[in-house]
Amino acid sequence: MTGSGNDFVMLDERYSSAVEWGPEAIRAVCARGTGIGADGLVFVGPGATPGAVRMTYFNSDGSRAMCGNAALCTTWLAAHLGFANPLAMRLETDGATYDSRCSREDGRAELRFTPIGAPRAVSGVALDAGERRAALAVVGVPHLVIEVEDLDGVDVGARGRLLRHDPSLGPEGANVNFVAVAPGAPAWRMRTYERGVEGETLACGTGAIAVACAVEGWGAAGLPLAIGTRSARVLEVRGRRAAQGYEDVWLVGEARLVFRGVVI
Repeated sequence: MTGSGNDFVMLDERYSSAVEWGPEAIRAVCARGTGIGADGLVFVGPGATPGAVRMTYFNSDGSRAMCGNAALCTTWLAAHLGFANPLAMRLETDGATYDSRCSREDGRAELRFTPIGAPRAVSGVALDAGERRAALAVVGVPHLVIEVEDLDGVDVGARGRLLRHDPSLGPEGANVNFVAVAPGAPAWRMRTYERGVEGETLACGTGAIAVACAVEGWGAAGLPLAIGTRSARVLEVRGRRAAQGYEDVWLVGEARLVFRGVVI
């Protein structure tokens, strides 16, 4: 499946369980050119309570994480498999349980996040020429948001890799999201270097939320905010400012089945 360009191998956990897969097997399936090729591997199954859905997500390097676009795809697939009501389901992940639904006429899915803390300034990150300001937000995983003057001119592979391991971000590092004002619509665009994939991806759902909250916190735009991705798909973030950050935050984006198959 694809979520705005983030692509995933989705497995029905009734037939193949996450405990049966080790990091080496996950890396082999996700490898582009020698495997199926994907940003991550997702196990989808019934949740712990009636009508709930369980998502177990692995990055392409075999590490576990939270992924917003994978959650949108899980919502669509769970409804397709009859695990839950597409109008209102509970999505269980390693870190939290979320509300989600896929009842939109445009085929996109929606995911409601738990409250998001306000992005904070990161003075320890040294900005390069053309980088205006930076903020760090935690949306399931940590995200460094960098506003830049020329988004197309950013070497996301090289600069993202360097920033992803910046000591000021802690031992695990962070995803790195470059964002800029763009002509036309949507007015903001982003590009992302994802840890666990260790390269640029075509979209990032949790990164879009981090970007939206950072941009709103800087006073550069308000919510809701539509954000263009590298794939040219648009992710929408809704929410409202609260005392400690943002609440009632919704991610809206593509969840599309590309092909079916059997992993052998």
